[in-house]
Amino acid sequence: MAQMSGGEALVQSLAGEGVEVVFGIPGIQIYGIVAALRDEPGIHMITTRHEQATTYMADGYARASGKPGVALVVPGAGLYNAASGLTNAFSRSTPVLIIAGQVPRGAIGKDRGVVHEIADQPSTVRSVTKWQRQASRPREVPDVVFEAFRQMRTGRPRPVLIEMPPEAGVEREEVRLRSPARISRIVPSPEELREAADVIAKSRIPLIYAGGGVARSDGEQALVRLAEATNIPVVTSSGGKGVIPDTHPLSYGSCFSPRGDRQEMNQLYEVMQSADVVIGIGARFSLGNPAGEGSVLVNINIDDTELTRHQANTLPLHGDAAATMEALLPHLLDAGAGERPSAAEAVSAARRLIAYYDIRLKEPQYAVMEAMHRGIPEDAFIVWDVTQFGYYARTHWQVSHPKTYIDSGYSFNLGYAFPTSLGVKVAKPDRPVVCMTGDGGFMFNSSELSTAMQYGINVVTVVFRNESYGNVARDLDDAFGGAYGTDLHNPDFVRFAESFGAVGMRADDPMELERLIPLALERQAPVIIDVPFGEMPIPRAPQFAPFYKLPWTQPQEGLISS
Repeated sequence: MAQMSGGEALVQSLAGEGVEVVFGIPGIQIYGIVAALRDEPGIHMITTRHEQATTYMADGYARASGKPGVALVVPGAGLYNAASGLTNAFSRSTPVLIIAGQVPRGAIGKDRGVVHEIADQPSTVRSVTKWQRQASRPREVPDVVFEAFRQMRTGRPRPVLIEMPPEAGVEREEVRLRSPARISRIVPSPEELREAADVIAKSRIPLIYAGGGVARSDGEQALVRLAEATNIPVVTSSGGKGVIPDTHPLSYGSCFSPRGDRQEMNQLYEVMQSADVVIGIGARFSLGNPAGEGSVLVNINIDDTELTRHQANTLPLHGDAAATMEALLPHLLDAGAGERPSAAEAVSAARRLIAYYDIRLKEPQYAVMEAMHRGIPEDAFIVWDVTQFGYYARTHWQVSHPKTYIDSGYSFNLGYAFPTSLGVKVAKPDRPVVCMTGDGGFMFNSSELSTAMQYGINVVTVVFRNESYGNVARDLDDAFGGAYGTDLHNPDFVRFAESFGAVGMRADDPMELERLIPLALERQAPVIIDVPFGEMPIPRAPQFAPFYKLPWTQPQEGLISS
């Protein structure tokens, strides 16, 4: 045991857990923590310009590195501001630790009007955090940090909250530090694995549906081994993009929606409906059950609440995705699943059909995405904002390297991409990182260009500019008789970038991105590329228009009861 302040105990506990960077803003009620960070050589603090960016950057850092991201904010408004990043991390099952200050111990819950006071602070983010705890005095800190990291490293990873009153950060007492928890990966029993292997081996048309849980468990290589050893093809969810290379002969690609209005979505939907056994691996099936009702769902998931809620005919395998795949494979081979003929020819035919419809529809997104793909290195991380290009990327962007495709999941946070991409670059400084955003989304956190310059975070940001919240304007035009409140006034983005000392570029045509992105990456500096773009139709084929019935554009059956 040693005499130390609560701030010192917190920082030394973080260092013991392997934390190397904290994204935060120094302020009252967390001075003890900030002073301890200043004196800890093993942890670097990156100061953002808004609390919203702290959790977005922590999310990007965690998703690129595979390690928990850490954010630090003042209580009250600071935590409220950071909550949007927590919603994003929650939707993509990202381990993010948010450390928030508190009002003095004697004032908590007293409604005295103390600076930054809010009633029941943890409740403000309870719905987007997995676990919450207060460290009220220094000696409590090591146990709280220990449990926070144990929560993030076991079960389904999601954000967690630690809060600390200001006096706990500066008071000194005897503190016993702790070593990180020993984590054992959960694996189903041999009997469960043998039963699942027997069902899979006897199937006629099995299919793997891989989700983001594969990446969270670092199970990409295990998935490829499983597919290759059994010749079972793979469809990924949008969250699972990259868990198997899209160029792999057994990869159908990504299915954004189980029943889409686009032909390629319809094609993947038919592929999944025809399977007699669907092997779900680390997938939440958040957009519905992709398996046909007559099929068996072998469902591998670390979250036991997700195992049987989608289909009655389910074999649940509660376990870590990577460890369970490794344990299942020998049983599959023993059961004869390795003798299955290759499905590569059928996969190739389906992919050719998807490409045919892409070309025939001649949508502007397709040509621009192809140009960007030619200009961006295969190992680059791409962070997609909520734009038409972001929607299109969920099915169309070809991913060759694990964890390099990053989007906002079902949270659909407009404006998250720029700060998230900065967190990715902090985690992977030697890899190219490209942010794809629109003018509306970029301005949410454009002040973080200052952070990028201050810390040399060299992200290339492509800003598609149409002077409006274009998706909303189009929906209002299409379904409500006219847009309203969607026009925007923007700065000159080139001069805006240059005013920070960053590099500004402008494309005369979006197809120039094939040339401009490589030039931007060569600059080794924060770069903003301004790309003017006109109205963009939503990706859909007219012959499938009946499927296009968004619930926010029309009354829904059963919404109003008589």
